[in-house]
Amino acid sequence: MYEKITPPTSGSKITFKNGEPVVPDNPIIPFIRGDGTGIDIWPATQKVLDAAVAKAYQGKRQISWFKVYAGDEACDLYGTYQYLPEDTLTAIKEYGVAIKGPLTTPVGGGIRSLNVALRQIFDLYACVRPCRYYAGTPSPHKNPEKLDVIVYRENTEDIYLGIEWKQGSEIGSRLISILNKELIPATPEHGKKQIPLDSGIGIKPISKTGSQRLVRRAIKHALTLPKHKQQVTLVHKGNIMKYTEGAFRDWGYELATTEFRQETVTERESWILSNKEKNPNISLEENARQIDPGFDALTPEKKAQIVKEVETVLNSIWDSHGNGKWKDKVMVNDRIADSIFQQIQTRPDEYSILATMNLNGDYLSDAAAAIVGGLGMGPGANIGDACAVFEATHGTAPKHAGLDKINPGSVILSGVMMLEYLGWQEAADLVKKGLGDAIANSQVTYDLARLLEPPVEPLKCSEFADAIIKHFG
Repeated sequence: MYEKITPPTSGSKITFKNGEPVVPDNPIIPFIRGDGTGIDIWPATQKVLDAAVAKAYQGKRQISWFKVYAGDEACDLYGTYQYLPEDTLTAIKEYGVAIKGPLTTPVGGGIRSLNVALRQIFDLYACVRPCRYYAGTPSPHKNPEKLDVIVYRENTEDIYLGIEWKQGSEIGSRLISILNKELIPATPEHGKKQIPLDSGIGIKPISKTGSQRLVRRAIKHALTLPKHKQQVTLVHKGNIMKYTEGAFRDWGYELATTEFRQETVTERESWILSNKEKNPNISLEENARQIDPGFDALTPEKKAQIVKEVETVLNSIWDSHGNGKWKDKVMVNDRIADSIFQQIQTRPDEYSILATMNLNGDYLSDAAAAIVGGLGMGPGANIGDACAVFEATHGTAPKHAGLDKINPGSVILSGVMMLEYLGWQEAADLVKKGLGDAIANSQVTYDLARLLEPPVEPLKCSEFADAIIKHFG
């Protein structure tokens, strides 16, 4: 089955049922060391994860690690441009859950992006990025501890699907001609718009299936959180891109109010219900006026539409959600993408799970990570219905490779996400405690040490791992 690698002789496979992992006590988990500083941060990560599992379960559970190859290390073993060998794909498919260090984007040939390739090959449609603050971590923000969000980023669609044509290419020019001469003129709402002939052109697909399966996973996650964090915010630019980003919002609400009807309430529904609770005799029209500040300036048709909305909500969910019962449901709301960027800074404690499309999620997750200390402390996971890959969210930093100095926090915290995904919460909690206590005691690597006031003597990468383990308690 494999050309150059051999699976462990002990351990069992993780299987999947209804999109969720079925985990044995001794799972075999493939790992990709990573390029550049992966040579330093992976051994530190493995040491911490193994120590946490050993302490939490006293030998009753254990991970059997299976080394597989990708990136530059794969080319050394398999040959030029073999950045993602078939052996690695077979192993990840067979064992279901994997973890990896940072990988270099190939230059000069091969795959555009190894990370994107893995997501697309295994249909890892949900990129999950938790951003929370560990006390003592240097941050440019005044109150970073107020931010505790999880970004659910759709991973397989949007412009990251990579369907584009170069300026001046035959197909690109032909497509622009068809759009300018046939399709745009045939769509009255586009008026006299034209695409410049010297444009590169790309396609931005957003599907109902892709949108709803992401929101489904986000809502399921919200249901596992403490009550005050049970909220999902649909992030979009639907005020401009109505049929892609606006549709993402609409499809998200549709899923929440059908498949999760008994578990969710939308923000707008909560206003209608709350108005009725405050004034049981409120008229439908007055309720509509209170949920839409511009009500009196609307056309009669639009007014009637909002009144009908109020009537429908009250008739359909008053019994199940009224009289304050909606306060125990998962709140589903939406925010415009550019607005949420400033709101996670000015009102960070108002948000919990942010569900978003690919490009917006890419920016937003990095911006959130910056608030709590940067990508060095940012974990990530790519999750599908039959596979999950956990990963560092930063680059390879090759100039630091082999110096035993880089911060392994991103991969360690990705390992925490993996333990939680396996259902091994006790081990995950040990790692979070150990890492938090190490940072709180200023036992940190150079990237954090130089930002502390006053600066402290930095730990090596391997020493940071040891400090985390010592703080398990």
